[in-house]
Amino acid sequence: MTTSRETRDYQAADAAHHIHAFVDQKALNDEGPRVMVRGDRLHLWDNDGRRYLDGMSGLWCTNLGYGRKDLNAAASRQLEQLPYYNMFFHTTHPQVIELSELLFSLLPGHYSHAIYTNSGSEANEVLIRTVRRYWQVLGKPEKKIMIGRWNGYHGSTLAATALGGMKFMHEMGGMIPDIAHIDEPYFFAHEGNLTPAEFGLRAARQLEAKILELGADKVAGFIAEPFQGAGGMIFPPESYWPEIQRICRKYDVLLCADEVIGGFGRTGEWFAHEYFGFEPDTLSIAKGLTSGYIPMGGLILSKKMADVLVEQGGVFAHGLTYSGHPVAAAVAIANLKALRDEGVVTRVKDDIGPYLQQCLREVFGNHPLVGDIQGTGMVAALQLAEDKATRKRFANENDIAWRCRTIGFEEGVIIRSTLGRMIMAPALIASREEIDELVGKTLKALDRTAQEYGRL
Repeated sequence: MTTSRETRDYQAADAAHHIHAFVDQKALNDEGPRVMVRGDRLHLWDNDGRRYLDGMSGLWCTNLGYGRKDLNAAASRQLEQLPYYNMFFHTTHPQVIELSELLFSLLPGHYSHAIYTNSGSEANEVLIRTVRRYWQVLGKPEKKIMIGRWNGYHGSTLAATALGGMKFMHEMGGMIPDIAHIDEPYFFAHEGNLTPAEFGLRAARQLEAKILELGADKVAGFIAEPFQGAGGMIFPPESYWPEIQRICRKYDVLLCADEVIGGFGRTGEWFAHEYFGFEPDTLSIAKGLTSGYIPMGGLILSKKMADVLVEQGGVFAHGLTYSGHPVAAAVAIANLKALRDEGVVTRVKDDIGPYLQQCLREVFGNHPLVGDIQGTGMVAALQLAEDKATRKRFANENDIAWRCRTIGFEEGVIIRSTLGRMIMAPALIASREEIDELVGKTLKALDRTAQEYGRL
């Protein structure tokens, strides 16, 4: 499929007006971005008619794939009926009410309230203020410090960037006060001579040490992704999350899970914290809430927190123009109903997720570039390594991974490279044939990369 404008015309106009995310803009302008024009299920087409298997669900968000007529129709109906209203002026509207009823029917029973946003970044901005307000209302205003993890990702706004642990992002915009970090639970890189269980406990106990260093009376909350997304799809050992939860409860620190990537079926459970078996006080959500068809995010609060804020908190000094937007809410309702009624999440857990994981391990288990394979459900990472037995990583692992990603585009598959790991998160509706295409084209990309670097 092509459009009436030439690709080079689009590229020139793009270069004249846009600054893209996480790229050298001058280099991109010289190269010219791909101009995507159509999507259907797991496939995308660019302006020149080239077809790609999207192995990343856009940005981990198109859980139901592209071209869903039910989601499009929900948006269209709502645009005709009530295209916009807000949750200011003592008002509400049916769509946001019905969305919350549906959402909390899918969540564990200890959650009760939502504060809707436009994105995951905003959800984590709201998180900081909400957690601090909670402690203020309880008479502990000195509990302000939020602890995150190095290499964690919680968004691109200033406060969300501060919560995250990507130092190159901190360098661009600076930090905000009362933010601290501990190490990520990256076993392949940092295990030493420990078993996975021993390493998980050691990594978790860094949180206890940091709380004691800062003072438990000053620490408000700990935020982390159940598995790290943009940091490389890093899955912690099984011992990690139970110990983190024990520490948070011991020192009266709120446990905050960033479910922006892991939520809405990605792991085969509705939410990734359920897969890992812990119970957060807050959940940050976005992406899969609407399958990316329209921007929407939110902060989910436990009943414990909501009761304090509602019954004792007085005026909650926060509001967003588009919070609970009726069109976004209508699309979210259609999306959640489809995930539920079509058995999508159950299929990820019992069928297509295990199939993806099995294929990856069978195909790449002995690949000369791959040292480890992590993942569950419809999310996975291939760890590149120079020596699998000793877990020796390539000195230039980022260059190798980036080259593999680029070759992937040439082969017609979109996968992501992050810190020496090739990561993928295809749409939850994928067929076995589409998984075979994803794995097969990824193998071609890895084989070509291995040949270029003299490993095959």
